[in-house]
Amino acid sequence: MSPAAPTSEHDNDAAPTKRARVSNDNDQEVTLYQPPPEIEEEEINIRTSSLAQPTMKLTGHKGSVYTLAYDTEGECLCSGSFDMTCLLWSAGGTCDNFNVLKGHKNAILDVKWFHDGEKIVTASADRNLGWWDAASGERIKRFMGHEGVVNAVDCVKEGHAPLVISASDDCTARLWDARVRGDVSVFEHEFQVTSIAYSLDGNTVYTGGIDNCITSWDVRRKEKIMKMTGHKDTITSISLSPNGTHLLSNSMDGTLQTWDVRPFVTGNQRHDKTFVGGTHNAEKGLLNCSWSSDGSMVTGGSADQVVHIWDVLSTEELYYLPGHAGCVNSVIFHPKENVIASGSSDKSIYVGELAQ
Repeated sequence: MSPAAPTSEHDNDAAPTKRARVSNDNDQEVTLYQPPPEIEEEEINIRTSSLAQPTMKLTGHKGSVYTLAYDTEGECLCSGSFDMTCLLWSAGGTCDNFNVLKGHKNAILDVKWFHDGEKIVTASADRNLGWWDAASGERIKRFMGHEGVVNAVDCVKEGHAPLVISASDDCTARLWDARVRGDVSVFEHEFQVTSIAYSLDGNTVYTGGIDNCITSWDVRRKEKIMKMTGHKDTITSISLSPNGTHLLSNSMDGTLQTWDVRPFVTGNQRHDKTFVGGTHNAEKGLLNCSWSSDGSMVTGGSADQVVHIWDVLSTEELYYLPGHAGCVNSVIFHPKENVIASGSSDKSIYVGELAQ
């Protein structure tokens, strides 16, 4: 049995090491290195947003939340509801509610921010549109002229002209200028119009309705340019991609589809991808659809109480996010952060980070 290795005063405080005595001519001691015990790394939560918590539930509406919209800088979130109001929320931190837009006499079905981040336009079942100052919460102007429920609205994407386009059950889409009284142009349809979107340059308007088709219109000539077919039921929402080359549509046939709207594409080649997994139900709600800021993901409202997010290139479902207790009417991506917001018929809004 070999004798114990000698120790020094310093060895008492140091981590224990294995020692071995090797006999040779000089009887030298050789110390064999043993690494210190591994220190368990503290669990570090890597946050990817300015939210106070990874997932937050916002409550305050007294009715179903039908529509959501972030401003262009991602600092504010606006929600529209069956309770005839819009609530403005801080997009970061604790997501405090800091303002209320009141004035409509029926449900608010759609809301959009003007690209300057200072104005908000709302579409309501009271047949009117509201033009609001986001800072004060005051209604600056009311667009009147539709003879039916106003289902959807969109704003011009660039330029100084305060142009707004709306879609209604009165079988028209109307163009409005906040600087003048009344509508500027009327685009007559054969059937009710349920969804609408502006092109990036503002020269084209896309509409969808109960005829299951998407129609593009020349704004200056007030003429139809083309019609895209493929859905088998009412189109509930359309959204333009961030680069302006594709449209995303949600339909009561249970699919989301993308369409190539570049001018050199012709015929049946315009249909691009189909995304399955979302559902619609007997409520026949106008469930929205939207793109991520980089155009790599899409999402849309779904009646199964789940938020679905798909990859654009592969059409695979990337995220399946339960939590709501009612139909998910609106889902949108944050324009700057890896965050998604959803509004539901359960009267609540969820805002949360997407796992990397």
